[in-house]
Amino acid sequence: MSNREQAPATPWFQAGRIGFIALYGVTLLAALGWLFGNVREVGPESRAVVLRLGAENRIQNAGLLLAWPRPFEQVLMLPSAGRVSERRVELLLRSEAAVKADRDATLAGDATAGSGYLLTGDAGIVQLDVRVFYQVNEPYAFTRQGGHVEPALDRLVERNAVKICASRDMDAILVARPELVGADAQVAERRERLRGDLQQGINQSLAALKAAGTDLGIEVVRVDVQSALPTPAVNAFNAVLTASQLAEQAVASARNDAARQTQQATQNADRSVQVAEAEARERLSRAQADTATIVGLAQQNDPGLMLRLYRERVPAILSRAGSVTTVNPEDSGRLILDGPKP
Repeated sequence: MSNREQAPATPWFQAGRIGFIALYGVTLLAALGWLFGNVREVGPESRAVVLRLGAENRIQNAGLLLAWPRPFEQVLMLPSAGRVSERRVELLLRSEAAVKADRDATLAGDATAGSGYLLTGDAGIVQLDVRVFYQVNEPYAFTRQGGHVEPALDRLVERNAVKICASRDMDAILVARPELVGADAQVAERRERLRGDLQQGINQSLAALKAAGTDLGIEVVRVDVQSALPTPAVNAFNAVLTASQLAEQAVASARNDAARQTQQATQNADRSVQVAEAEARERLSRAQADTATIVGLAQQNDPGLMLRLYRERVPAILSRAGSVTTVNPEDSGRLILDGPKP
């Protein structure tokens, strides 16, 4: 045997050998990890777009995905065809600076004064909180747009919201005047169609972008809209409503007082009429009783009886007079009588 074969292994040699084996194992594991890095399982709620050297190669739905490692193939995960994604449009909300100005009751600047407000067709102001639900219908187009999809969707929603609000009056967007609820069926129907019109406008804008060659690869399937009035407008409306209710209460109270006074006046008038009618009947009865004898005698055609009664009753009547002056009716003289003394 040679000297080299007979020489014992030194500790440094053994340490270097162990290090080499460890490095070899780590390198092998890293190579295997790199080789199978794009082998994965695609869930039922997702799908994958495989790019080979940057070019669109294929679409993998739910199941096991076998793809070459980077940089040969790149895998991008997307929502599945039936999955609906939700997006809240922050551009239509009040900015933080505007909210802080409202909370502190300070005057907002030109940049924040109109933040989150939309102008209606009748010069009113409303606020819309819009949530958009969309599906990815063109995976390649969605992949090409990447992170620009949702900002572009926000702009489209904002544009269509401004357009729809400008084409409607305030009562066709929300119930601003409760006293008119149900008065106009057409306005209530337009209020119900607001979500559908907004969804249709967004999809038309997406179709226009697709025709222009900048397809976002999505389709809006539902839009939820919560409309509200600005806080100062709500306070003003509440003040007007309170004043209207107070005025209606005052009018109702005045009507009740007028009805009560009318009823009392009617009762007093009825009572006066009843008393007058009773007194008239009493006087008529008394007069009929007083004249009953004379009426009875007048109905008898007996001159002697009338003369006898006259003679019997005239002395009693004349005895009550202070003085009696007799005048001959056949005398042509004139008699001047003194009037009553004042």
